[in-house]
Amino acid sequence: MIGRIAGRIDYRAADHVLIDVRGVGYLVYCSERTLSALPGPGGQVALYTDLLVREDILQLFGFTTLIEKEWHRLLMSVQGVGARASLAILGALGPDGIGRAIALGDWNAVTAAKGIGAKTAQRVVNELKDKAPGVMAMGATTAPAPDAGEAVIDAAPAMPAAVAPSGSGAQAEALSALTNLGYSPGEAAGAVAQAAGNAPRAETAELIRLSLKLLAPRG
Repeated sequence: MIGRIAGRIDYRAADHVLIDVRGVGYLVYCSERTLSALPGPGGQVALYTDLLVREDILQLFGFTTLIEKEWHRLLMSVQGVGARASLAILGALGPDGIGRAIALGDWNAVTAAKGIGAKTAQRVVNELKDKAPGVMAMGATTAPAPDAGEAVIDAAPAMPAAVAPSGSGAQAEALSALTNLGYSPGEAAGAVAQAAGNAPRAETAELIRLSLKLLAPRG
C-alpha cells in the first residue's frame, strides 16, 4: 500500500491534485483545508496517503499529518461516512475540531461539514466517543518532508517526532496526564476539549489545571 508520496504538483483541481513522482502521476484527493495549504503547480509536496480499494476503483486520499490520516480512517468506520464525507468533515473542522466536537458530544458542530446531516453527525459522535481519545492522544505531529520525487510504499510509516507542546500537542499531553491520574479516556478528553476551547493558547500545565477544575466534584 502507498502510505506516503512526495513529488511535484502538476495541477490542482477542486478536490484533488496530481503529483508527479519520478515521471508517474498520482491523483490524490484532499480536504479543502489540506488543499489550501498546498503550493501551486510546480511546487514540491509530501503527503501521507490512504488507499481506498474497491472492485471498480482505486483512490488515494492525502493528508499533511499522520493524525489527520488517523482521523480519516476512524471517521470512515462510522456507518454512512465514506471517504468523501470524511474529507468534508476534516475540511470543515480540522483534526482538533473533530476531537473537540466528539469529546464534548457536540454533534451540531459536525453538521458544519458539507453534506453531513444531523443523523450522520450524531452517529459520528456516538460511535467514536470511546475511540476518539486514542487519536487525540497522538497529539500534533509532523514529519520531515521526504526528498522530492520519493514514493514510500508503507501502510504504517514510523511515527515522526512530536513538535513542541502547543495546540493539539499540549492537549495530548494534558490528556495523557489526566488518564495517568485515573480519569477515564472519555472524561479526560471531554475536560481537555472544553478547557482548550475556553483557553486556546493554554500550554500543557495550564490545560491540566483547567481540566482538573472542570473534573472536580461540584458540591
